Amino acid sequence: MKFSGSYTALITPFRGETVDYPALQAFVDWQIAEGTDGVVPCGTTGESPTLSHDEHKRVVEATVEAAKGRAVVMAGTGSNSTQEAVDFIRHAEKAGADAALVVCPYYNRPTQEGLYQHYKTIHDASGLPIVIYNIPGRTGVDMSIDTMKRLAELPRIAGVKDATADLARPLRTRLAIGPDFAQFSGEDITALAFLVQGGHGCISVVSNVAPKLCAEMQHAWAVGEVKTAMAISERLAPLADALFAETSPTPVKYAAELLGKSSGTLRSPLLPATLAVRARVEAALRHAGVLN
Repeated sequence: MKFSGSYTALITPFRGETVDYPALQAFVDWQIAEGTDGVVPCGTTGESPTLSHDEHKRVVEATVEAAKGRAVVMAGTGSNSTQEAVDFIRHAEKAGADAALVVCPYYNRPTQEGLYQHYKTIHDASGLPIVIYNIPGRTGVDMSIDTMKRLAELPRIAGVKDATADLARPLRTRLAIGPDFAQFSGEDITALAFLVQGGHGCISVVSNVAPKLCAEMQHAWAVGEVKTAMAISERLAPLADALFAETSPTPVKYAAELLGKSSGTLRSPLLPATLAVRARVEAALRHAGVLN
């Protein structure tokens, strides 16, 4: 399977302390109707650290059910425990997900060899394609291109979500591994520049609230409509900044609430957005043209 285009790192709607599965499925349906190529449940934006294991698995199942094969479902199955990640990826495969997004082990800070063995064990335990999620700002460890190249020699290591914000990285990765290794930006503000440097798409926070624009930008680039892609990127830039003005997914949950797509409820220890951030998010939504 080839992976490219606009993927949404899905929020997880809550009703009080409970996951709102009907709202999640309605949200997935809207995402696909707006042109999103893939949906990614149970990532950072989905508040996966605060989901129980049962909730995590049910969110993946509900996403697969809602997608109905109309978009790629790339389930977040990572953990800082290798065996826990194995359990998650085996469940995602059984549930019908198309691929797995596996974050580098956080807090443990393994060596590069430790990273390689972690991913190899997960790879060997499942038949799903795996996209590495490299986000050193959250995990405390940065996978090197050399380690990624070793992993890419395994048959089902399909690509990377690169949240380093290093725009030299996708070009160097492409030169080291080749053009078929799927590279997704994990930083919305770099989404278009990432494509210029050899990337294939974006796993986006912004597309939670501007899915049509994010998809149109990716598709415009793919067909060579560079000016159109640049114009959309400029519309989205203030929103990309606003949605990271406080710890994500706090601002994007508020933005989704403004659009009537989800409650703004977060799980502790995250708190609701401050008044200043709320005003900034609202202004950015209006600038992008997605809030009247």
